[in-house]
Amino acid sequence: MTGTSTAPELFVQAVAALRSLRPRAELALAEVRPPQRLAPFAYALTAEATGPADVHATGRLILLHDPEGQEAWNGVLRVVAYVRAELDAELADDPLLPNVGWSWLTDALAAAEAGYSALGGTVTDTSSARFGDIAGPARTDDLELRASWTPTGGLGPHGEAFCDLMASVVGLPPEGVALFTQRGGQSAAK
Repeated sequence: MTGTSTAPELFVQAVAALRSLRPRAELALAEVRPPQRLAPFAYALTAEATGPADVHATGRLILLHDPEGQEAWNGVLRVVAYVRAELDAELADDPLLPNVGWSWLTDALAAAEAGYSALGGTVTDTSSARFGDIAGPARTDDLELRASWTPTGGLGPHGEAFCDLMASVVGLPPEGVALFTQRGGQSAAK
């Protein structure tokens, strides 16, 4: 966290809300050093999640605070989210993937009742091919979602929405919903 010695109470409370997050078992959160030059005060978390089909995602949630506000933010706090996941080729070839990726974010914000303004971002899907002596699979397909918004209300729901976004990206069902897989011709709850 930057700017902790003289941090305004609004920022201190926002950080406390994010530190109190209790993500589901498939998601690991850790505090990391935030960016230094985006705002006078900043806090950051990294996230990792793995889904049932071994889809792995990494992410970062950053809280920025500028007591003077910034015109583009439409406020004094800004939340920045970044998520990256490797996908299977079939899903990566879907032309609606960017729209679906964006809906994972907006649906998560709505489900958490996380109020916001000035939401913007990008969803990028890429394919990479490896050649020669570079180790790894011959082809990888990735999804990257980058977004930022100005929170209205407490930060807890925004942290919950980020955790839900990570779960959606890796294909985890909502908490409390059983995941069914085929095992030897039988359906089994996982």
